[in-house]
Amino acid sequence: MYAVVKTGGKQYKVAANDVIKVEKLTGEPGDVVTLEDVLMVSGDSGVTVGSPRVDGASVAAEILEQARAKKIVVFKKRRRQTYRRKAGHRQHLTVLRVTDILTGGAKPAAKKKAAPKKEAAPAPEKSEIKDDVSLIGGVGPKLKEKLEGYGVTSLKQIAEMDAAAITKMDEELELRGRAEREEWVEQAKELLAGKPPRAKVDQAAAAKSEEE
Repeated sequence: MYAVVKTGGKQYKVAANDVIKVEKLTGEPGDVVTLEDVLMVSGDSGVTVGSPRVDGASVAAEILEQARAKKIVVFKKRRRQTYRRKAGHRQHLTVLRVTDILTGGAKPAAKKKAAPKKEAAPAPEKSEIKDDVSLIGGVGPKLKEKLEGYGVTSLKQIAEMDAAAITKMDEELELRGRAEREEWVEQAKELLAGKPPRAKVDQAAAAKSEEE
């Protein structure tokens, strides 16, 4: 099925889903416009020619964009009159996609509005990690002070220590194997990963066992 429609002083032969450029029409991209100046309709029942328009026929189209044509140069000259004029022009156009050819006074179907996109729930913010060596089980104020004097002031430093570094620190601070025995490196890694201190976990487990 196709139709011949007139708009902007020009005639266009159109069918469903055709994309055409016409003289500028009022509207925004996504709007549906109806072209009612239909001169001819051809369908299953034959060809209907208007006089000049086909009664009850119209063409529905969606505005894709408001554009402009290529620039043309307008040049005027008069011989022996020292008269020259040069100007440029770009015609405003509307790009349409034909959605339907309607007959019998039918109206275009209302365009369905897209459902608003659901905004994803914001990811829960990770609680800020308190980089404090005293969070390691067994490290109190005095031991923390000794570690600071040795140059260890953060959990990251302990988490990055290898066996040799742990042994050296143990000897320097006379910890008697405490860092390895109490798994300071593993505790520091757990704390940096956001896990609660082992002391709190142990206290919670003890309280639960007492209740039972």
